[in-house]
This record gives sequence, C-alpha cells and structure tokens, in this order.
Amino acid sequence: MKKTELLVLGIGNILWADEGFGVRCVEALNAAYQFDDNVTVLDGGTQGLYLLPFLEEARYLIVFDAVDYGKTPGEMVIAKDNEVPRFMGAKKMSLHQTGFQEVIACAALADRLPESMMLIGVQPEQLEDFGGSLRDIVKAQIPRALEVALLQMRQWGITYRTRQSRVVDEHQHVLGMDEYEAGRPSEELACRFGDDRFLAGQV
Repeated sequence: MKKTELLVLGIGNILWADEGFGVRCVEALNAAYQFDDNVTVLDGGTQGLYLLPFLEEARYLIVFDAVDYGKTPGEMVIAKDNEVPRFMGAKKMSLHQTGFQEVIACAALADRLPESMMLIGVQPEQLEDFGGSLRDIVKAQIPRALEVALLQMRQWGITYRTRQSRVVDEHQHVLGMDEYEAGRPSEELACRFGDDRFLAGQV
C-alpha cells in the first residue's frame, strides 16, 4: 500500500532563470496552503534518481517543470498519466529532465508508478542567465499552475487549507524568490559578469 497519498514535485534549477519554474511553484504552493501528513510537497531540484523512493511511495503525482515544447514563451502545457514521460522528453534543456525520465522508467519497471500523474509545464523564455530569476511571462503562470494543481487535488479527493502562519526557514530564506530577486545585481552586470553571490559562495 502506498504511504503517500500525493507527491507534489517541483523540479528544475533556480540558478538558471526560467529553469526554476517548477521549484518556484512548489515554494508558492507551500507558502499558501497546508496539507495533511500523507501529502508531500517537495523541491526536487535536479536530484534525478534520488527522487525514485518518493515517487514509488506516492499514489498520485503532480510535477511542475519548465519544458521546452517549442511553443510561445509562457505557454502552459498539461500532460496526464502516460503522456507525462513523452512531454518530459519534448526537448532536453538540462540533465534534470533526463534524470526524471529515468525515475519514471525505473518506477514503471518495478510496477510502482503512481496510479495517476499530472505534469504542469511552461515554455521558458530565458535559460542562459546564471543567477537570474524567472522572466515575467513565466512567473505570471505560477498562479494558474497552482489553480490547475488544486483542481486536480480536489478531483482526487485531496484536502488542503489556507496556511495561517508564514513558512519560516532560517537556512533557505535567501533562496526565496522575493529575497533572491531583491539581492541580485543589475541585469546588465549579472548577465555580463555573473552574480557575485554565487561566484563567492555567499548563497
């Protein structure tokens, strides 16, 4: 029997602009809503096969990610069940997508895939910006992405409630989107010379 009713997973890399869409979605979801103990909301980053145990324990799966579908920047694509691996492999942007395709394949081989899966993906605008944050057209899709996820949760019978207290993480707050963006150098300097916070290991 599955131990986790629902796994909500954000994958990607916040250090490369729109690649961080999935991570920012789970960050926003966790900040706004509380779930029962049988729901896991996880920043999967670029962990690849390390995510396999989480996937195998989940009855349902929702994945947020930026995927290059060759569409207009900011356009959202929603895939379900057997479509998810195909859309994850639409065009490789980074190693994390290859890694997550392998996670799905391994879970399938072990006959431990979730009963149902949903991918909520967005077409990135900019990836080649080390230290950059989401572009506005991609960031604007976060509320809609959460609405799609919450609707699917209700259809699966997953309950949630509005979070009453602020999420406080004394170690990771500097990576939260608001603080991350506020502390960044000007776009011109960051794009041309890199972000000193990362080059100096300050974040």
